[in-house]
Order: sequence, then structure tokens, then C-alpha cells
Amino acid sequence: MKGVSVAASGVVLLLLTACSASLRSGPPAPEPFTGYVADVDTVTPFNTVTGTVFTPIKVGQSAVAIAITPDGKTAYVVSSRSDTVTPINTATRTAGHPIRVGRSPFAIAITPDGKTAYVANADSDTVAPISTATNTAGKPIKAGQSPIAIAITPDGKTAYVVNDNPSGTGTVTPISTGTDTAEKPITVGAYPDAIAITPDGKTAYVANESPGTVTPIDLATNMAGKPIKIGQILVAIAITPDGKTAYVVGGPSGGGGGTMTPIRTATDAVGKPINVGGDPQRIAIIVGGTTWGGMTAYVVNGYPGTVTPIRIPAGTAEQPISVGGFPVPIAITPG
Repeated sequence: MKGVSVAASGVVLLLLTACSASLRSGPPAPEPFTGYVADVDTVTPFNTVTGTVFTPIKVGQSAVAIAITPDGKTAYVVSSRSDTVTPINTATRTAGHPIRVGRSPFAIAITPDGKTAYVANADSDTVAPISTATNTAGKPIKAGQSPIAIAITPDGKTAYVVNDNPSGTGTVTPISTGTDTAEKPITVGAYPDAIAITPDGKTAYVANESPGTVTPIDLATNMAGKPIKIGQILVAIAITPDGKTAYVVGGPSGGGGGTMTPIRTATDAVGKPINVGGDPQRIAIIVGGTTWGGMTAYVVNGYPGTVTPIRIPAGTAEQPISVGGFPVPIAITPG
């Protein structure tokens, strides 16, 4: 139930005529608005518009996190039991050679320029930088105890790493991506699970599992604000592309029906919870890529093995997409 959530935006797919297509050279382009959801040791792609599910792709054991490069060409899948990250070519939907990282990797985030992926290794207490040009891991960066989530600021200058710290209060460690050095940790709530940063880069929101709270962090000062009370066991958070709302996902102890709760980022006011599928795990938010357009949240439901599209801000749930197994992480290619 650990992780980080990812939202996507911004490339255009050029539609070619049959004549011009015959003259095109090089590999096929990635399809926009393709969701990738992982279950144990496979990744299942699906079309967000039609709900069509494609052939599962084999990856390492216990796939727990996915991030996609800004150009949409590569999805990186973190496998905690294999201690690896597997690159997937989104145009051909084929897996590349696994990249060895630290022990029990749990989360991944990619810089806005697409050059570096940062992987949080829970049992190594480190973050591993990966060059996406060569798919090789660099020198590990020391973080706090049990790093399990990560997000990068829109300017690409800082990675914020969530440390679970099983023995007590959680922290968030800022890492300068220019020097790959860790800065002073920021104290948040107990058992933090996920982090998301507003598109303007001003605020990070950290979902704390057991207290059922969300801690806002002012990124100009790296100071934590007053916790926002939500309730339930919080497992994931994502922010709308317009930056106006953070949606935090949680559920009761032992699984069961869950909720997606909106937080207005301007005031940190909590809105009415929206019911989602059973045992929610992760969330991704996109603009477009649906039959109705607008913003859509995709919530992964573990035990039913589904992904539920939810129109926002209306909170209307659409027909769940069956992906099978026990899916946890999700990422969607830019559209």
C-alpha cells in the first residue's frame, strides 16, 4: 500500500495518412492516453478512452510503482522483490533489460527534462538516480529511514523523498538534483505514504497513513503546515493539472470500500468524499483521454482488480476497467 502517484500532461500525436505513413521511418510513436497498471510481476496497458486492455507485459517481482518519461516513450516499473527497475517501450509495449537498484525499491519519479529517474529504496535508506539515456544507475544518495515515496518539483531542481520511519514520526528529505545531495529532513505525520507537488511548485502535500491526515509543506521555506484531517487509512494522493485540488485516496482498515477526498489547495479546505471501488491503491489524474473530455481521476482498486475512471470535479464514477489480479501502481502516457 505504499507509493506515489503520477499525473500526466502534454504531447500531441500526429495523425498520418496511409500514403505518408508508408514513407515514415523509425520506431512507432507511443499511443497517447494509455494507462499502465501493475499486478505482482506484470504490467497491463489499457486505453483510457475505450477501456480496451492490451497484452500484459512481464516485469520483475512485486511491481509497486510506475513512472513515464515526459515524452511518453518509456515507462519505468519498480519491482520491490527483484530490486530492479524495468524500462518498457510504450510504442511496442515491450520490456527492456532490468536496471539493478537498491534493496526493496518502492517509488520512482522522473525529472521534467526526462533525463533522470530517481528511485526510493526502502531497505537501503537510499535514492538511486538512473540516467534514462543509458538506463544505468548512479551512486546512491542517502535519505531518511525507509524512503517509500518521491516527487520532483516542476523546475526539476529538487526531489522530495518521503521516509516512512517505522519507529516513529515520518519525514520528507529534499534532495538537490543538481548535486544529488540530501538536505535537512522535514517532519510530517506518522507513517507517510505518498506525496504530490502542485504544478506551480509552491506546495507539497504528504498523505500520512495512520493518522489519516495530509501535511502541506511550503516549498519556499521547507516548513510543514497544519495537518489536514481526512480520516481512514490514506494511501495515495494526486493533484489536478490546474493545481486547484488535491485528491487523497484512502479506505478502512482491512480493505473494503474506499473514498477519494478533495482538498482545495487555495484554502486547504476539505470537500465531500467521493466513493470509489473496493480497496483503493493508487490514483492518476489526466485532462482529456476520455469520451467526455475534461479531467478524470483513475483509481486503482486492489481486490476487484479494476481501474475506476471518475469524472472530476463532479465525482461521477464510470464503468470500471477490469485488469485482473491485484493491481497497485498506475501511470498514464502524456496525451
